[in-house]
Amino acid sequence: MLINILDFLGYFIPVMSYKNAEANKKNIIKENRGKSGIYRWINNVNAKTYIGSSINLTIRFNVYFNKNRLKTGSGHRMAICQAISKYGLENFNLEILEYCSKSVTIKREQFYLDNL
Repeated sequence: MLINILDFLGYFIPVMSYKNAEANKKNIIKENRGKSGIYRWINNVNAKTYIGSSINLTIRFNVYFNKNRLKTGSGHRMAICQAISKYGLENFNLEILEYCSKSVTIKREQFYLDNL
């Protein structure tokens, strides 16, 4: 497997970055339609981050953008869902760390968890 030299050096440059996820919901959905990859939420209030992956980013982000699903959906107990509910999407930035094939999303997510 090829590793980006920036990854090797410990620098991670996201392929996409969205400030204020609330204001950029439409662009986030549009630009990630049909893609799989690794993403990172950054809480601008407390600087905590959450790394996740999905084989369908549009479906995953629609969960985060739906207040009812955040509170009662299958993942409502996840830390990121609770944080988005508490602080609001306007206090989060979203980064797409990497687009990758569906077959390696979990492996690549673990790479970022280990290194960030």
